[in-house]
Amino acid sequence: MPHDLPKSYEPSAIETRWADYWVKEKLFSAPTPPPGETRRVFTLLLPPPNVTGRLHMGHMLNQTQMDIIVRWHRMCGFLTLWLPGTDHAGIATQMMVERQLAGEGKNRRDLGREAFIERVWEWKRHYGGAILDQMKRLGASVDWDREYFTMDENLSRAVREVFVRLYEEGLIYRGKYIVNWCPRCETKARRGQGKAVRDSLCGGWHERVHHRGHDPAGDDARRHRGGSKRERRALQASSRKKRFVAVDESRDSHHHR
Repeated sequence: MPHDLPKSYEPSAIETRWADYWVKEKLFSAPTPPPGETRRVFTLLLPPPNVTGRLHMGHMLNQTQMDIIVRWHRMCGFLTLWLPGTDHAGIATQMMVERQLAGEGKNRRDLGREAFIERVWEWKRHYGGAILDQMKRLGASVDWDREYFTMDENLSRAVREVFVRLYEEGLIYRGKYIVNWCPRCETKARRGQGKAVRDSLCGGWHERVHHRGHDPAGDDARRHRGGSKRERRALQASSRKKRFVAVDESRDSHHHR
């Protein structure tokens, strides 16, 4: 008896089953290559989305393009690893937990630092898997055995090690610069993250670049990199104006001679 194909494609009848099968069978796991491995290696790190969010069309487009590249290398015989993970999204996560506490008539100061941090981890364990479930439904061919979170202990240890090394080598230093200060959260926030007030001087890390023939202890090496794009442009325009004035004064002086 012939079987009639449906007139329209129903992804729910197919994609969920195969996506679950791929994860269950670990089809995209990438074992650490043994010594002497001759296969070429291709590794791609997934830019970690915020653990508090959900995938939108921009994520879908981005991850689809990465998946195409990864699958192509896998079919070409490369030992291929697509490393998945999520970002801790510190301010956004704090706001979500504080909103939850407000519903209970509490705030973070009522809990204290340690209890509040534990509450944040509890929230992450409970709600943080939504975006990973979306990736699994999408069929992303990542190695789920290697999933990471930016606040995992091994990653935190690596970050501390890198910062200490850079500081000891004189490549970064601590200075003062203008930041977006959130008076409600009482912390620094990035531009566009809630209603921020740019009225605080706060310690931050700067990159120090050593140029040949340049004294790293000079003012140029310590010039702050904060402020908005408009402020930086105004500073550049002011600097150009000063140079032009200096050139004009030099010409006038030469003419009078």
